[in-house]
Amino acid sequence: MYQQILHTPEGVRDIYNSECRRKNRVQELLHGVLHSYGYEDIQTPTFEFFDVFSREVGTVPSRELYKFFDREGNTLVLRPDITPSIARAVAKYFTEEDMPVRLCYMANTFINHSDFQGRLKENTQLGAEMIGDGSVEADAEMIALVAESLLKTGLKEFQVSIGHVDFFKSLLRESGLGEEMELELRELISNKNIYGVRELLEPLPIAADLKEAFAAIPDLFGSVDVLERADACAVTEDAKRSLERLRKIHDLLSCYGYEKYAAFDLGVVSKYKYYTGIIFQAYTYGTGEAVAKGGRYDTLMDHFGKPAPATGFAFVVDRLMNALSRQRVFVDADVQKVLIVYRASKAASAIQKATELRGRGMAVELMPERIGRDYEAYAEKNGIQRIIYAKEEGAV
Repeated sequence: MYQQILHTPEGVRDIYNSECRRKNRVQELLHGVLHSYGYEDIQTPTFEFFDVFSREVGTVPSRELYKFFDREGNTLVLRPDITPSIARAVAKYFTEEDMPVRLCYMANTFINHSDFQGRLKENTQLGAEMIGDGSVEADAEMIALVAESLLKTGLKEFQVSIGHVDFFKSLLRESGLGEEMELELRELISNKNIYGVRELLEPLPIAADLKEAFAAIPDLFGSVDVLERADACAVTEDAKRSLERLRKIHDLLSCYGYEKYAAFDLGVVSKYKYYTGIIFQAYTYGTGEAVAKGGRYDTLMDHFGKPAPATGFAFVVDRLMNALSRQRVFVDADVQKVLIVYRASKAASAIQKATELRGRGMAVELMPERIGRDYEAYAEKNGIQRIIYAKEEGAV
């Protein structure tokens, strides 16, 4: 029994000492950038009613939710995603607001993965949402926030992959494919499997130009030039409009000075079905999954009774920490630490000295002197730079 309770369940972990200190510092840096753009903090509950994350909302599948019941028999879930919670809160507290609402947050999410060995089931997310602004400028601001925040942590090598869900969706609407066929096609495009796409569509009675457009999508990724190649595949008006919006985003990112971090991928997909416009993911070395993800979700607010356009993103902080560690990016989270070792008769002087040093911004540990203790080894182990001994003879 003791062996079991000393370990955490699968998919969660303890974070402590210097690792926890570095994570807190990274979160402070990210949060600072969001605040500098005018975003205000919001905290939503760790668990909500099931309907906030139901299938109609288009978030995590029900089988991956942690579900339980309250005393009245209502189904509750640990939040798997924070965006629907914020949409609910905005619908409740900003009912009369007709100007854009800028909110930012930091909280843990919980997803009960069943098919990813070693993948965390509890993650810290830190992100921003802009609700009430449907402009391309709002989309560009989100991507600029991601780039500026990653640069603030010390990362220099990263890329924000940008797509538009309506490019693919408009082709789907034109093709009339069934739901099962659509899911298979999405999987093939997500895996960049051009040959699989051709094999799937070849026997189907859809227009030849649509088949060619679908087959080309897996290869439509790269620099801004890819948008020119995508023109040939934009066989619907909605597809053409999505490309035009992506071009405007690139121009706006140039105004921020972050266009070099942008790439375009017309085959990008997300498991969150509430996205309606641009969709983006940030990648860097040291982790195979995105360290940030986001997009536009103009219909999500409808579910909560306050129709409004919206866009947002979230950093997956734990993945970002892995990337920083593996790239050996040093995040300065250290403060000067002092250990004061004192004899019982010098307790008052030791406390006075500790108070003085803490007032100067140092972290000070007080420790009564005991025979046989190796204070130098303790200091080295715990990152303490200085030891002060308060003994009988003389002041501290």
